[in-house]
Amino acid sequence: MAVSLRTICTAVSMQSTIRSFSSTCVSHAGKKWRLENGLARTGSEYGPITDLPDWSFADGRPAPPLKGQIRRQKQREDFARRAVYLNAEVDEGMKKWCERKVAEKQKEEHLKSLLLKPKGNLLLKNKK
Repeated sequence: MAVSLRTICTAVSMQSTIRSFSSTCVSHAGKKWRLENGLARTGSEYGPITDLPDWSFADGRPAPPLKGQIRRQKQREDFARRAVYLNAEVDEGMKKWCERKVAEKQKEEHLKSLLLKPKGNLLLKNKK
């Protein structure tokens, strides 16, 4: 007994109408206040709650870092390395740009020096 195509399409369309889809953005409580006061967007991005250990040994030794702390530390190190690399790249580009400008200016001055010099009365007028 084969099921008709109409029955399958009807069943699929009924299921799709039951499910809802939301396209609204997620709003974090207190996000505006935290951003205005120079803090993270959410309370769990950085700060003492996420960066400091939850416990320590009774004799004062620090607790071993958690996986999330290690991951965040690695992300920050990677970000810092990338920032230093990009900064060095920009500095190198600026240096090459300045060198190119100086070379163009020297070339222009050299070409001006190769031009014919004024003679006779024009030479005397240029000196005044």
